[in-house]
Amino acid sequence: MDVSGILAEHESRSKAIQVDRLIPVEHDLGVLASFDINMLDETKLRAGQKVRDNYLKEVSREGAQILINELFSLPTTTDDDSVYASLPKTTTVLPREKPIPKEKPMTRWEKFAKIKGIQNRKKSRMVFDENQGEWRPRYGYKGVNNDDQKPWLVEVPANADPDKDQFQARREEKKERINKNQRRQQRNLEEGAMSEKRKHPQQMRKRELQKALVLSKSSTASMGKFDEKLEGEPKIKGLKRKFDPLVAAAGKEKSKNMDILSRVAKGDTSATVLNVRKAQRAINNSKRTKK
Repeated sequence: MDVSGILAEHESRSKAIQVDRLIPVEHDLGVLASFDINMLDETKLRAGQKVRDNYLKEVSREGAQILINELFSLPTTTDDDSVYASLPKTTTVLPREKPIPKEKPMTRWEKFAKIKGIQNRKKSRMVFDENQGEWRPRYGYKGVNNDDQKPWLVEVPANADPDKDQFQARREEKKERINKNQRRQQRNLEEGAMSEKRKHPQQMRKRELQKALVLSKSSTASMGKFDEKLEGEPKIKGLKRKFDPLVAAAGKEKSKNMDILSRVAKGDTSATVLNVRKAQRAINNSKRTKK
């Protein structure tokens, strides 16, 4: 039986493994990338859609075939599951997706530990609980340190009120500790923000307190004039408005009016010369009164 025709047809259907390019293709196997700078055939690109699509598919297949050939030339390791290739170091410099993170400002404890040379020892997250006979997290949900928060019996202190609920007292103490930690965290964030601006945190808090004091004084009916003065309260300096005298020298008043007319003639409608909105509002009010 002659099978040469069947083999020839099968060979014609299979794609070539070896792909030749006029310009050698550059590879960066560390990131599984190939760079082909060969020109495309413009005649096939400008042909019909079917011809163009088939041509682009063929170019894509050849590019993938070149990359696969290079991967199979790398040293490999074999295990029970499959064969693995050892990729080389990448040569392409890729840009960062996000900017480099800024260094976080040090907290009070970190500054103190740095001065005293204290080094924190990292503790493991899981701890073996001998009572339960299992591994449990040190903190958080079902943590070992949470057991002291839910005792079945609480001893009443000697000086405490016997009618007071000690379980409720423990819950309130825990809430107070949480609030205290949150306040400390907020303070550390504010101090870190002030240190980035190269400003002392105490001075900034003092200025904020003075600003709040001025606002509270100005909210009263007397604008703080008859309010009781606090010890160490800074003197509130108000803004003094300066008005021109009603009667002035004739030459000065004439020069001022001529200056305004010259600016208006030049088309200068800035707020220092002529307030257009105020003038329009005055005209509209005069028209309403006439009606």
